[in-house]
Amino acid sequence: MSRKSPGPTADSDTDNSSDNGTGTGTGTGRRRSRRALSAVRRWIVTAPGTYIWLAVLFVTTVLLHRTTPAFEDGTSGGISDGSSGGPSWDPVRPLISGVLWIDGGHWLPYAVLFTVFHATAEHWLGTLRWLAVAVLAHVLAVLLGEGVLGWAVRYGDASPSAGNTLEVGVSYALAGVVAVLTYRVPHPWRYVYAFAVLVFYGVPLAADGRTVTDLGHVTAVLTGLACYRLTRGARSPGRREASSPRKRRAPSPEKTERPAAQ
Repeated sequence: MSRKSPGPTADSDTDNSSDNGTGTGTGTGRRRSRRALSAVRRWIVTAPGTYIWLAVLFVTTVLLHRTTPAFEDGTSGGISDGSSGGPSWDPVRPLISGVLWIDGGHWLPYAVLFTVFHATAEHWLGTLRWLAVAVLAHVLAVLLGEGVLGWAVRYGDASPSAGNTLEVGVSYALAGVVAVLTYRVPHPWRYVYAFAVLVFYGVPLAADGRTVTDLGHVTAVLTGLACYRLTRGARSPGRREASSPRKRRAPSPEKTERPAAQ
């Protein structure tokens, strides 16, 4: 009389398969989470300028919400009443304070904009060239805007109180970087992107309620478009990563070994 060899029953097979499936699903989910966290960390670490600037803006935004209005006055424009009673122009204050404060005091929307535009440009151009575009756009926009405002105050076309307008230098630098990313967009969509940027920043300047800030934004956009030479040689991260393994790949033995002499 033959005996059946002991082994797992049908019920135990079902239980084991379900346990393995659950374990596999959990392991896959954990691997995906680690990959996502690694990608986020790599995105932040490879754009240090963007996220250091964003951290500084977070601190100053918190300070702005917790301090008195007198402290906020230190971030205003660079036109004030001089000792002789006439308006005097001090562009240094808006040049410096403009990149340290956020207009409206809302940090989270700028965190999204910095990640989408500033970080992308820094990855593409490198930190130095990205910073050069942002600084040029900010400086030229502030100087032109403050100059026009000073001229208007001096000749009576604007009230002296208009010189205390808060400069939004963060948005000037952002506008310049948004514009320079035109050269990263492939043809023919590059022209569509450039047209959309010009319309977005140009319509407020053409409207009846235009302000010095609108002039500064258009100036920053034109500055970013004028930085084409800084984009020469810049490659997208995908192309850079695709070409790097070829440089590190060791030559195959078939190509390096020579046949032995007979």
